[in-house]
Amino acid sequence: MGDLLQPMHLLVIGLIVIVLFGGKKLPELGKGLGEGLRGFKSGLKGIGDDEAEADLEKKKREDLEAKAYQEAKLAAEAKLAAEARVAADLKTEREAREALTK
Repeated sequence: MGDLLQPMHLLVIGLIVIVLFGGKKLPELGKGLGEGLRGFKSGLKGIGDDEAEADLEKKKREDLEAKAYQEAKLAAEAKLAAEARVAADLKTEREAREALTK
């Protein structure tokens, strides 16, 4: 037993297809097969695009989280600085009052 798809075998398969479906149906079958293959290829391409979009979305989310973390850190530092200023002002006021009362 040789190869299954030798040129002679392909000719016999082609003749059987013509006899079964007729000459008028073959273009329609070819068109349907071509559209099916195009749809399959675009579907496979879409799978890769979905993964790329997911990676891009993940990177954007990580960037936003990092930015939010930096903003929160700056806000906390600003709050601490403001509290330190208020505490220093209160201490200065208290010392000034004590100096006046003595």
